[in-house]
Amino acid sequence: MKKISYQRHRFSPYIIQHAVWLYARFTLSYRDVEELLAERGLGISYETVSRWFQNFGGPIAHNLRFSRPTPNDIWHLDEMVIVIQGKLSQYSFGHIQ
Repeated sequence: MKKISYQRHRFSPYIIQHAVWLYARFTLSYRDVEELLAERGLGISYETVSRWFQNFGGPIAHNLRFSRPTPNDIWHLDEMVIVIQGKLSQYSFGHIQ
C-alpha cells in the first residue's frame, strides 16, 4: 500500500477522498460533486475536484485494490435459509471447506 501525501492542500484528506469517491462511485460530473460539497458548506470549484481526481484517483484505487482480501478455498458462512416444499429451513454452519 502506497502512502498518499496530502501536503500543501488546503482541505483535509477526508474531504479530498470523499470528493474523489463521489466522482468515481456515482459517475457524477465534476460540477455535480461541486454542488454536493457546496450543500455541505464547502466552497470547492469543479476544477479543483478535477485536479484532485487526476492526482489522487489512481493511488486511492490502487490502495483499495491492494487492501481487498484475496479469494481462497475457505468460505465462512453464518447461517443459510432454504425453502423446501414451501417450508423454510434454517441451518447454521461454522465454515465450509
